[in-house]
Amino acid sequence: MLLGVLLTIAAIRLTYIENLHVFADGKTLQNLDSKAFMILFVCVLIANTGLALNALKEAKIINSKNEQ
Repeated sequence: MLLGVLLTIAAIRLTYIENLHVFADGKTLQNLDSKAFMILFVCVLIANTGLALNALKEAKIINSKNEQ
């Protein structure tokens, strides 16, 4: 459960920085540094994949408890 919460927070924060945060010069990360944007995009993808895998694991545990 804790892992899921941490991954959700990470995904939300990374997505905010990636898409919405405006830096001092008035540019977003994509306009400011495309390489950093791509690195952050991959980090968000990894975090979201982790969330999906964690949710699958938790669902299997819950389903196995319900079958008993």
